[in-house]
Parts: sequence; structure tokens; C-alpha cells
Amino acid sequence: MSTELKTEIYEEVERRRNFAIISHPDAGKTTLTEKLLLYGGAIHEAGSVKARRAQRKATSDWMAMEQQRGISITSTVLQFEYENCQINLLDTPGHQDFSEDTYRTLSAADNAVMLIDVAKGLEPQTRKLFEVCKMRGIPIFTFVNKLDRPGREPLELLDEIEQELNLQTYAVNWPIGMGDRFKGVLDRQQQKIHLFERSAHGSKEAANTIVDLGDAKIEELLEQDLYYQLKNDLELLDGVGPELDIDLVHQGKMTPVFFGSAMTNFGVELFLNNFLQYALKPGSHESSLGEVPPTYPDFSGFVFKLQANMDPKHRDRVAFIRVCTGRFEKDMTVSHARTGKTVRLSRPQKLFAQERESLDEAYPGDVIGLNNPGVFAIGDTIYTGKKIEYEGIPYFSPELFAILRNPNPSKFKQFQKGITELREEGAVQIMYSVDESKRDPVLAAVGQLQFEVVQYRLENEYGVETLLEPLPYSVARWVEGGWEALEKVGRLFNTTTMKDSMGRPVLLFRNEWNTTQLQQDHPELKLTAIAPVSGQTSTS
Repeated sequence: MSTELKTEIYEEVERRRNFAIISHPDAGKTTLTEKLLLYGGAIHEAGSVKARRAQRKATSDWMAMEQQRGISITSTVLQFEYENCQINLLDTPGHQDFSEDTYRTLSAADNAVMLIDVAKGLEPQTRKLFEVCKMRGIPIFTFVNKLDRPGREPLELLDEIEQELNLQTYAVNWPIGMGDRFKGVLDRQQQKIHLFERSAHGSKEAANTIVDLGDAKIEELLEQDLYYQLKNDLELLDGVGPELDIDLVHQGKMTPVFFGSAMTNFGVELFLNNFLQYALKPGSHESSLGEVPPTYPDFSGFVFKLQANMDPKHRDRVAFIRVCTGRFEKDMTVSHARTGKTVRLSRPQKLFAQERESLDEAYPGDVIGLNNPGVFAIGDTIYTGKKIEYEGIPYFSPELFAILRNPNPSKFKQFQKGITELREEGAVQIMYSVDESKRDPVLAAVGQLQFEVVQYRLENEYGVETLLEPLPYSVARWVEGGWEALEKVGRLFNTTTMKDSMGRPVLLFRNEWNTTQLQQDHPELKLTAIAPVSGQTSTS
């Protein structure tokens, strides 16, 4: 590797920032995403959520069903330049029924932004996704949203984060007032007050009056009680709060907290500027060669998402690749770690929600889109040079199960194609009965909406109407050791044996009590709630 290329890769890594937003539904994730794009210059006007549902469609919610319901179903990638930084925003579904897609996307993220509604504080989905970030050691930045509405006391929210998530907090900015009296924020680092003027639905960048904290004008600009409240809060924060420790932030042990309102743009630009300064740059990844840094000379990356029919006119299939090392170049030939085949990457795309443009090169931290003619699966590694393989991305335990029937035999081929492609992209898990006479696939999902999406997409993208027959199970467990381990224990009661899409045994239970009972009866049988990344594929 030439010194020039090594320097080039290093410089490109230094200017990259990559993050995903995690939140509970209705915390304002789509709105915050829009406003980050607005300040990043990627879009010129943001529609309010109400206007979006009625007429405009949010840039990140491109699928027809998402637009109808006003929710995010799929993860998309939004790339833009800001302050000489290349930002890769991995937008994720906000609805808990699609949390598995979010888990996969977090495997490609270097940082996470935890979005919290000021009135509601921490909510179940936020806690769940926080645990995934914690498991992966991802730095977390907190944005407390909707300060233009009445909410809980900021100090109370900081305490909740510290107590419930065991995560130190540092307030980078501090709100002045709340609801109708929300006047702006204090930037604690710069000791400057940002007073905002409300704009129509926050569709344009917010006008912003900046005043030094010590300026005598503050008492004229702020109502007396708000000014004294700010002084008291700052004394408390400075007296008992910790100092900002970037090392702790990068270890996922401290979260910088920002207050604002995505809807009216209060605090969004301040957040973006500070995020660029504090966020973790693309780093090393664990692999079959050990820990490899982004400046490792050869190109490598992994597939974290597949999406069929992003462009319905062309019935395309796109693989989302997170670049981990080296430099990606258009038309390069790479090795496919799982199959051993070589693949020419001839039509790489830069992604911006549904919009795509051709790209010539990419660097660690970037996400590229590749046309996928059935070659790639989620978790696959591609590379040049010495063989390298990254850890695969596991499946999580589904909680809802239903037989999917195709009542029209003439649509058999379309049905099979749709099921295969939707399974490959991770829209839903597919299982099959071990009884060969029962050929209908069983859909296994985290939430009910996943079923609706599969049926909707089969009808709209593949022309197949389907019937869904719910099954009375709520727990799935994979068998460690595969079919061999299962055969050793003999006949099992109060469980149904299925095989997953890789032919591995999965036991379905009606409830947790049955699961516990079976494990007590057969302690030698090891069960896991997370599917092995690889393993025995024989169907016995």
C-alpha cells in the first residue's frame, strides 16, 4: 500500500461520522432526521409531520405503507456533507414491531443518538435499544426533544437516565423555559445563550440571537423568573455535575445531553456542531484476523441490510454494505467470504433514502448500496487481499407466529420469489414444519405489523394475495448443537419443533412457563433465544 493511499484513507476516516437514531415511537425521530438534513444542506425545506402525512412524504420514509401510516418501517441511509465532514445517518424504524431491523442497523453504526420526549422520559423501546448499544459499546448522545411543549423537569430527566441506564450524563446545553415559555438554550461549553425565534413549522433554519452569558442585555431579553431559574440550574450543574469526559463518552459510559425542539429547530444546529466534535470516528472491527483498524490496507465490509424493490419500476434488490477497511472503488473485484466466490462490484450507489446516485469510491464508515442478484445475505463479508470475515449478525427471538397460505396455485412462483426475497432482507423470519407434508411457510415476527407489511408487500410488489393463520406460540428457542443434540434427548412434550431458513432446529412454546419446564426436564439440552450466526444446516 502506497504512503499516499494510506494518508488518503486516514484523512477520509478522520472526516467521517456515522450514527443511528434510537427512540420510542412518537418521540419525533423522523422530524429530527429531517432537521439534521435541513441544517446539513441536504434538503432546503422541511415539512411538519402533520403536513408530511397530508401531502409531503418525509425523505426517509419512502415506502408507500410508511407514508400512509406516518411511521418508519425500514431502515434507510442518508449521507450528506456538513462542515467538511461526511455524515452517514442510518435512519431506523421507530416502531417496536421492527426492532430487529434496528438491531441489524446498529451493527453498522459507530454512534447512537438517543431521542427522548421531554414529557415522557425513558420509554420501553428506548431502553431496549439502549441495551443493544450498551452490548456493542456504542457511544450514546442524548437529544431531549419537544421542549416547545410542557414536559418534565430537565434535572429529573438527567437523574432518570443516570439511575435507570447506569449512564453518567453531561448537559452540553441547558433549556431556558419550556412549552410556550421556551426561549432557547444556553451552550455551556461556549457560555453563550441562543435565543430562538419561532418559524412556521420549523421548515427553515431558525433565526438565532446569540448573547454572552455575562452580557447585561440578558435581563432585558429574558423574563426575570426564567433568568433566575437558569442561574440556579447552572449553579447546581456546575456544583455537583461531572465534567465532560470524551473517553467515557467513547466507551459508552457517559452521554452528552442536548435539549431542543426538532419541530421548531431549537437546538438542532448546536447539537449537530457538538456531535461532529465529540462523536467517535470509524474505528476497528473484530474479525477472523483479530481486531482490524479502518486503515488496514485492503478493502473489506459487511452486509447489514438487504432491501427488495426500493425502485418498484425495476424490481431491484439492494445490499447495504458498511465499509470497514481500506478504500472501495467502483468495478473492483472482491471475494465473498461465505461462498468463496469472486464478485465484481460494477454498479455501486450512494444512497439517500430512495434516491441513489453512482459513486466511484467509499471509505471506512461509509455505507454503499450494491445490486444484489441473490448473492448476498445479511452478515456476509466481502474483501480484497487476505481472507477476512466479520462476525455475522444474529436473529433475535420472535414472539408471534402464523402460517402464511397462498390460496391461488397459479401464483406459486411469485409467492415463492416474494417469500425468499423478503426473508433474505430480514423483513420477517421464516420457519418450516419438519413434517414434509406441511409446506406452507410459518412467519415468525417480533411484532404484528411485520405480518401486515409482508402481506402488503407480497400483494403490491409480487401480485400475490395471502391468508394468515395465527399459531398459539409466543416463545422460540434455537437448539445449541443442532439436530444431533435434539435427537439425543428423545421425545419432547409441550413444544413444537420447526426448522429455520438455514435448516436448524427451533423449538416453539406457548409460553415462558413451558420453556422453563422443558429445560428443567432436560437440563442437558441447551437452548438460546438468539439464533447462532452460523451452524449446522442439515434438515435431518
